[in-house]
Amino acid sequence: MKRDYYDVLGVRRDADAGEIKKAFRKLARECHPDVNQEDPEAEAQFKEAAEAYEVLSDADTRAAYDHYGFDGLRGRQMTDFEHVGFGDLFNIFFGGGMFDSVLRDAGGMWGAAGGGSAPAPRGDDVESRLDLTFAEAVFGVTKDVEVTADAGCETCAGSGAKAGTGREQCPQCHGSGRMREVSSMGGFGQFIRTSTCNVCRGQGTIVKEPCETCLGTGRQRQTRTVPVDVPAGISDGQRLRLAGEGGAGARGGRPGDLYVSIVVEPHEDFMRDGDDLIYRLDITMVEAALGTTTYVPALDGDIEVQLKAGTQPGEVKSYRSRGVPVLQGYGRGDLKVVINVLVPRKLTDDQRELLEQFAEQSGESTYEADQSFLDKVRAVFRQ
Repeated sequence: MKRDYYDVLGVRRDADAGEIKKAFRKLARECHPDVNQEDPEAEAQFKEAAEAYEVLSDADTRAAYDHYGFDGLRGRQMTDFEHVGFGDLFNIFFGGGMFDSVLRDAGGMWGAAGGGSAPAPRGDDVESRLDLTFAEAVFGVTKDVEVTADAGCETCAGSGAKAGTGREQCPQCHGSGRMREVSSMGGFGQFIRTSTCNVCRGQGTIVKEPCETCLGTGRQRQTRTVPVDVPAGISDGQRLRLAGEGGAGARGGRPGDLYVSIVVEPHEDFMRDGDDLIYRLDITMVEAALGTTTYVPALDGDIEVQLKAGTQPGEVKSYRSRGVPVLQGYGRGDLKVVINVLVPRKLTDDQRELLEQFAEQSGESTYEADQSFLDKVRAVFRQ
């Protein structure tokens, strides 16, 4: 929903022409895209302020807006400010003067007022998928991916022109890439509407005889192999960015980037929790009751695990620095072994009788609890 033009400029509804002019001058200097190239909202803020000034600076359009709001402006052609440079802006609205000196004193930091063709377009970004085993993701690996993207045409060396010819200056915009329409702004001098040249599409040059290979685009689709250095500790679902490995830019513009999406195969033994590894160790109820010594696998060799008598289901034994290397950092996570006690599903008559005898000789002290199973499992993921 559009904001009220008076609110946009921060002036009262009875503000005179000088106040409106001063308010816009301040806003334009603060939020013009040439000044705030890192601010993604600057362009929208500038266009909003310029539109408000265009309406309120003209007596007729201001009167229509005051009486009928935005409905009073329907059918009126509004200016496209997208291609107006910062220096052009003050020449357009205010005819230079004091702001010319400001621009000169700033050493050009506010952006040039002159024309010039549009910059060479950047190439397209490309996405690819890379499948890794669990071990490759943990320890890192170098693997190749196939990339299909635009590449510079070898026949015309990217110019788009037929051999023996070249690009020529656009006859409509004379190489500037832009067209300007000048109209009067009453007491504020001339107003310039700027648009991209519809003949050369902002390039400033045209191709009369296009290359037969690329049909004048200067680019061809090409499949190539790109080596990808996968860092140790990468996770499933993460993306790697390879700058400049995407599609070639038109007319020598810089290439796009390659984004590689990582897909990691699940491991049959381990579950990953950040930089930690979780391993479920199955032991029998007899081993849990009497204690035992066993071995569990780790990524870099087996680990001896000693379990004391009375080991409970869900107990966790942690082994520091036996987990996953920290991505682009130092050290490794831990290996956490979670104990799972197996209860027999089938018993012989003799086994059943022995267990019944054991039950008869057992009391509350035999099964004294220390920590609930759920608390132990939760502790695995908190540590």
